[in-house]
Amino acid sequence: MADKHGTPLFGHLRRHLLAGLLTVVPLWITWLVLRFIFEQLSRYGTPWVRALAETLHYSQPTLAGWLLEPLLQSLLAVLLILLALTLLGWLATRIVGARVLSAFDALMNRIPLVQTLYGGVRKLVAAVQQKPDQVQRVVLIPFPTPEMKTVGFVTRVLRDADTGRELAAVYVPTTPNPTSGYLEIVPLEHVVSTDWTVDEAMSFIISGGAVAPERINFSNPAPPPR
Repeated sequence: MADKHGTPLFGHLRRHLLAGLLTVVPLWITWLVLRFIFEQLSRYGTPWVRALAETLHYSQPTLAGWLLEPLLQSLLAVLLILLALTLLGWLATRIVGARVLSAFDALMNRIPLVQTLYGGVRKLVAAVQQKPDQVQRVVLIPFPTPEMKTVGFVTRVLRDADTGRELAAVYVPTTPNPTSGYLEIVPLEHVVSTDWTVDEAMSFIISGGAVAPERINFSNPAPPPR
């Protein structure tokens, strides 16, 4: 079957279907990410909403019933967790809060298995927030072949015990989920520094390269170690 211009109808349908998919896929992925975040926040906040409803059961039975409505319960649970995170961030900037968090870190570091997991994650977060010496935070490294490069984050600079050669520990996140990835140890002279910020690099990774600055340093490696 063909249209009045002689173009096969199947070609038109295929082109429109592809256009529809390209329109829906970004919305679908965004929805999946937002739904996952909402579900996780709701999951941890729901017990607090239920506890509040039980407290108000005898004095305010109507309000308690409203709090147990599924949609309202989920919304309040998310708001409670966001409020708690905001309060925690505010306390962390105060002297008393910083001391409490420091004592909590010391406690966690005394528990054998938890010490490894918690301490490792804390150091990774701290490393991403601070600029490393001798090289930019966001870099390109040869991966998975010497002719190809991938975006990574330098977490620290090491030194070869035998030769004194400087090496960069680079975390390479995967697309579109940057919470998983690879840890590569790369000679510093093979690392290409970029002028991207961490936010720009994360947008580039999550979007599969669709969102990125117009330019990137692809061929200028880091200066040789002194």
